[in-house]
Amino acid sequence: MAGLPPETLALFAVALIVPILPNLWSIWHIFRSDFATAQEKMAWLGAAVFIPFLGGLAYVCIGRRRAKRVI
Repeated sequence: MAGLPPETLALFAVALIVPILPNLWSIWHIFRSDFATAQEKMAWLGAAVFIPFLGGLAYVCIGRRRAKRVI
């Protein structure tokens, strides 16, 4: 990798970072929100942690609406 041009390294870094962003955001949002039950909260957290890309996307699409915002 040391011999790659800077443009290729930058593209490689972006390709690795972008799929992680929904997971990081969803984990942060799960901790700051309340759910109907503690089991639901733990299920979303488990999905985001143990099924990295798909769990984060599922939470962003479905779980975010089920969360109640804590002030």
